[in-house]
Amino acid sequence: MHDFAHDPEAERWNYRPEAPVALNPLFHWPPRPMAVLRWYRGAWLTLGSLSLCLAMAVAVYLWVMPPLSEMREFAPGWMITVWLMNVVPQCLVAGSLHWWLYIRRGQGMRKKFDKRDLTRKNGSFTFRNQVLDNIWWTLGSAMSVATLYQWGIFWAMANGYAPGISFDSAPIWFVLWMGLIPMWSSLHFYWVHRLEHHPRLYRHVHAVHHRNVNVGPWSGISNHWYENLFYFTTYFIHLVVASHPLHLLYHVYFQQLSPVLSHSGFEKLIARDREAMRAGDFFHQLHHRYFECNYGTSEIPFDRWFGTFHDGSAEATARTRAHKTQMYTR
Repeated sequence: MHDFAHDPEAERWNYRPEAPVALNPLFHWPPRPMAVLRWYRGAWLTLGSLSLCLAMAVAVYLWVMPPLSEMREFAPGWMITVWLMNVVPQCLVAGSLHWWLYIRRGQGMRKKFDKRDLTRKNGSFTFRNQVLDNIWWTLGSAMSVATLYQWGIFWAMANGYAPGISFDSAPIWFVLWMGLIPMWSSLHFYWVHRLEHHPRLYRHVHAVHHRNVNVGPWSGISNHWYENLFYFTTYFIHLVVASHPLHLLYHVYFQQLSPVLSHSGFEKLIARDREAMRAGDFFHQLHHRYFECNYGTSEIPFDRWFGTFHDGSAEATARTRAHKTQMYTR
């Protein structure tokens, strides 16, 4: 049995979880129904990315989103509203997290993975500043591509070119599809992300995101234009799978806001000396540190199936470095 508690990998981090990185037990054999129940109860019934994004989607749908009938023709009014529906929540969540964690330093170094601060005066970043670089690529590139795709999908929904449902017409599928969207997002992300780690695509495209070895809230979707063109194709599923506008909105916020949390650099948010919310994802933090591992998410264990899973141990680090050397010397 590997002694994870005394593993030398811990010395490379300011904070490392006490146990190896866990993967969704839904795919474990033999089945472990109680473990699956605990996994999804922890995911959906606590304050974290799933519940936050769902609450955001419901609020925007009820109080901000224009009716579909206005979207049958491309017009500045509803199109600007959709753009604001992207930009305002992104600034609110990423900006608030950055203020609390890195400006006010509200919880100091507690639960912070990396020992280092975010980078300044570094020529590898646009404007020689990591935070300004990330804000530019998030608001300039990611929000532009995401909004463009959403304009097209909402227009298709409004004109009946995309299959639609309502809660009244299909209540079981309505709820089930809402729960499956994170699973679809994970599946899509793994294959797109794995493609972007091809040495040629990585060098010219994905390297923009991987400037962020030590990540912060604005790093989440700080991507090159070409990467965002791939990344946001996840939304196209709503052109073929019967959906409601609320499904698309939830998908939008999960795809755009959950990376803010997972790249926050902190495992938990702490307020008044209490753990208030799940935030950073050590699974993906390891990917930013060692690059050629943990391409997907912990939701679907593609990395375990394909031999690129890093569980946070020194043994996994040695294996990942050997894999990276093999990739770039073939």
